This record gives sequence, structure tokens and C-alpha cells, in this order.
Amino acid sequence: MLLHLLLLHHLLLEFVLAFPTINPESVHRGAMISSRNIKSIDFYRKIPRDLTEASISGAGLSIVAALAMMFLFGMELSNYLSVSTSTSVIVDKSSDGDFLRIDFNISFPALSCEFASVDVSDVLGTNRLNITKTVRKFSIDRNMKSTGSEFHSGPVAHAIKHGDEADEEYAEGSVPLTSHNFERVSHQYPILVVNFFAPWCYWSNRLKPSWEKAAKIIRERYDPEIDGRILSGKVDCTEEPDLCRRNHVQGYPSVRIFRKGSDVREDHGHHEHESYYGDRDTESLVKMMEQLVVPIPLESEKHVSSTDNSTDKIKRPAPSSGGCRIEGFVRVKKVPGSLIISARSGAHSFDTSEMNMSHVISHLSFGRKISPRVMTDAKRLIPYLGGSHDRLNGRAFINHRDIGANVTIEHYLQIVKTEVITRGSHKLLEEYEYTAHSSLVHSLYVPVTKFHFELSPMQVLITENSKSFSHFITNVCAIIGGVFTVAGILDSILYNTVRLMKKVELGKNI
Repeated sequence: MLLHLLLLHHLLLEFVLAFPTINPESVHRGAMISSRNIKSIDFYRKIPRDLTEASISGAGLSIVAALAMMFLFGMELSNYLSVSTSTSVIVDKSSDGDFLRIDFNISFPALSCEFASVDVSDVLGTNRLNITKTVRKFSIDRNMKSTGSEFHSGPVAHAIKHGDEADEEYAEGSVPLTSHNFERVSHQYPILVVNFFAPWCYWSNRLKPSWEKAAKIIRERYDPEIDGRILSGKVDCTEEPDLCRRNHVQGYPSVRIFRKGSDVREDHGHHEHESYYGDRDTESLVKMMEQLVVPIPLESEKHVSSTDNSTDKIKRPAPSSGGCRIEGFVRVKKVPGSLIISARSGAHSFDTSEMNMSHVISHLSFGRKISPRVMTDAKRLIPYLGGSHDRLNGRAFINHRDIGANVTIEHYLQIVKTEVITRGSHKLLEEYEYTAHSSLVHSLYVPVTKFHFELSPMQVLITENSKSFSHFITNVCAIIGGVFTVAGILDSILYNTVRLMKKVELGKNI
């Protein structure tokens, strides 16, 4: 036990002697030792300036290295700030209830707004005729210039009623009009009601008995020689084609109401008169003519505006020219279908040999309208975007009759949906681009202009790629370090080569 105590005392004494009493000098000396230990792990040890040697080659390489660093940094910064996209083709994600909007603005120099009809059909059996709610019509001349305000055709509220006098004998009550007497007669009577007809037309033949009977009744009640306020006339368009063409008659029969003083012909043959779209039985025709006469005083031939509006629904302004500009939009299902523009009427006939469906497409596009600002943002991502969004804009399809009559103009359109997705999965835009192929087809029926459209089951998805800032910093560091290292290697090689050459030359001189 005593031996153990002696050993413990000896160990404590040695420990105390190993660590003497702490004073300021010992603390300062310890700090210097610690600092010296830290400096030993310095990777970037400095060489005193007196021990370095500058050279012209080194200065040149330093300038080149600095320029290279700035150039590569600028390229890397430009690449970081630029937008990159990835394109993929996927199955169209449209739902079953989605509709596709078709915007159009098409001019027909030889189709009257009076009968112009916009129809839509598809493979599912949808068949919408004479769409008027979202479609507007403007009369134009052969030079595509507008000749007035919007043409309001207005749907007929009911099926037109015809008389039953087809088998009855009747006397001629209306006055035949020709190009020679039309001008004189139209300026002689305050009211001139004219039936423009064609003998081959089914509807003209149905109207003829009622028309002649009504004209006879009006002649007896308002004798043109004594009363002189109204006259009923008729024009055979097969014998007077120029007269009918001058009055923009394209469907038969066409009943026109000319008022004295309102039939203007100075402006390229334009007319201001009305068309009658009411029932065609004798009673209705007589009632219509009497309502035209009532507001006109017997002793005056001067036109006085009528205050009776009971016939407003069956009378509408006649087209002021023979052409029509049709603009607007329709919504269709996303299935193969057709947009059809033609002359249509349930109570008129058309001479197919005289129909000309030539047209100029000012605008035709699919999908929602894209604002210029959004399109500009999209083209910042994809410069080629929107090139086929309105592929047919400005295209003209004119039939100069050199290929014959009864010509239908068809356009086959294949549509592809494109979506642009920006960072954060935000949909920038959704557009529909299409290809178009057109052809002329001889038709056995009334010629039309038809746009066949078919949507692709696939869609193009364009996604903006995001870029990491840490990746940009890493590349910048790699550029600086790489250029610095390569320049140092080149400088060393160049310096040592020059020294070696000097030594060789010095050895030769010795």
C-alpha cells in the first residue's frame, strides 16, 4: 500500500513540472505556435515579389487570357439568359365537350348577301344551316369595296305560304318590263312592285297565278291611269339577264319594291329598294301592296314615308350590290367536319350556270384569338410559331369561267394543336396551325365553297426549360480556372523554350 502511494506522488510531481505556471508570454508564444500550424495547410502560398520575374510573353498571355475569360463569360451569360425549349408530340388532351372556334372573313364578289348562307356539318350528324347569330354580312362590289352598312337578312319566321290557283285560269294582271321601259316606269309610279322570275323555276311557276291575280285586283282598285300610285310588273330573267343582273337578282322568284325617288343608279348601278319575303298567296300579296299605297296621297306622286310597320318583318332592304363579305365565327365539335358557304333559300331557285363562288380569304383561323402581345411573347420562345396559324390569309380563288360553270371550290384543312408551356407549368398559349390544299370540282347542284377540316389526334407540346443558377456559377468558375491554368501552362512552355534556346545559343558562342 505504501508503495502505491509513493508511485502516485511521483506521477503528480512530473505532471506539474510539465505544465509550468501560465503567464502572458507563454500565452503569446502559444498563439504564435497555433498560427504557424494553420499556415502549414495553405494551398495558395505566396512567393515574395522579389523572387518573381516578369516577362513580355507572360504579359501578352495574361492579356489574351483576360480577354478569353471575358469572352467566354459573356457567352455563358448569354446562354444562361437565353430561353431554350423542348418539343414533344403527345396525344391531344382535349376533353369530349370542348369546341373549336373558327374565325373567318371571306369576300364573294358574285354572291348576293340576300341568299348567302353559312352552314356547318360534321361526321357526328350535326347539321346547322344558315347561321346568323355570330355571322355578319356586308354588300360589296366586284372590286371588294363595301357599298353600305351591314346587310341584315333575318330568318323567315315560318314556311312561305303559296296559293292554290295553279290549276285555275287567270288573266295577266302585271305589266311586262324590259330594259327599254324599266327606267321610265320606275320613275313614273311612286310604288313599283316587280316579280323577277324564270320560266324554268318551280317556285316562280307556283307564284305566277297568285301574282297575276293579285296584280289584277290591285289594277282594278288602283287604276294606273286614274290613281297612278302603284303598278305591278314582272321581268323574265331568261330574256332580260342584264336587267336582272343590274338589280342583283340571283334567286327566283325575287319580288322587289321600288319607291319613286329612292332608286339610285349613279353609283355603279347601286339600288336602294326592298325585297319582299312574305307569303305568296293572293291575299297576302294584295295586303302587302295595299299597305304600300295607303300612306301615299292620291293627289301627290311624291313619296311619303309609311307609318305602318305591319310589313316590316316581310320586307327588308334589297342588296345594294351583287357581292358579299361574310365575317364572324362559328363553334364546331373537334371532329372532322365542313364549313360551307353557299346560296340557300327554301323558296327560291338558282341558275347554277350563273353562280360563281369565287372568293378572297381575308382571314381564316382556328381556336381562340391570340393577342399580339401574347404572340410576341410566344415568338420569343419559338420564332417559327404562328407561321401557319392563318395560312390562307390573303389568298384569292377566282373562277374566270375558263373552266366552265357549276364549279365548287373546296379546301382541305388538316389542323394540329400546339400548346406552349412556360416555367412553372403555366400555359402561355394554345393555337391551332393547319395545312391547306384547294381544288375546283364541277358540281351537279348549286355550287358552294366548302372548307373540310380534320383535327389531328396528336398535339405538339412546347415546354420552356428552366436553368439552374448554380450550374451557371459552376461554369463561370470552370471558365476562369481553366483559362488561367491553360495560360499558365502555355506561359511556362514558352518561357522554358526561350531559356533553352538562349542556353543553346550561349553554348555555341562559347
